[in-house]
Amino acid sequence: MTGHTVILRGQSQRDLAKRLIDAAPVDAVVNVKPPTRNAEQNALMWAVLSDISRAKPDGRKWVPEVWKCALMQSLGHQVQFCEGLGDSGPFPIGFRSSRLTVKQMADLITVAYEYGDRHGVMWSARE
Repeated sequence: MTGHTVILRGQSQRDLAKRLIDAAPVDAVVNVKPPTRNAEQNALMWAVLSDISRAKPDGRKWVPEVWKCALMQSLGHQVQFCEGLGDSGPFPIGFRSSRLTVKQMADLITVAYEYGDRHGVMWSARE
């Protein structure tokens, strides 16, 4: 039996998932999880992060990726840092927005907008 992914959108997909479980071999693994963020959310997130980056709130000259890490950390996502090469200092790792659920991504975008609004960011895209 090869691996299968079923998106539970309606009864026919639920029936298929049940048939796959019934036919699964001993020790097969089943993983049911909420959907991850979508392409539209991802595009909006990067537009918002780019707007914040261009605005340089509090004089921070961070690239959008660093803003993403800082905002994810503010939402309670785990923070990890590695020591950079030479004298470059530490850098954040482990922030994967692709693993966020639709709701978590919506929360991240909301927090980014709230932060930007407090710091006078001019938005190029607004929900």
